Amino acid sequence: MFAFRRVGSGAALRYLLPVTWESVWNVLKWVLAALVAGFIGQFGRSYALRLIERRRKTSVQAEAISEGFPTDVQLERDRLETQAKIEKKRAKAEVKRLKKQANSEEENDG
Repeated sequence: MFAFRRVGSGAALRYLLPVTWESVWNVLKWVLAALVAGFIGQFGRSYALRLIERRRKTSVQAEAISEGFPTDVQLERDRLETQAKIEKKRAKAEVKRLKKQANSEEENDG
């Protein structure tokens, strides 16, 4: 397969492989794969968490609509309706109090 060449002598023996474009490209592919894996490891987790959160939010809203739970718009509408009813009751109570006060003044005068 490869012909090894012995370089040096004694304890410091090294073997050199012949360098071809194929072997250089092979090394570059591994380096690029490691860089891509590092990028995915660094930024992929936060991106995945963001996608999961977005999906949960849309699925919760879809479930709320399908199961009849109120959405934000429905809750706001209900809150405004309840507030209007309370104001109407207060106005009625005020009118009743004024009538009662007017009736008691008429009884005192008459």
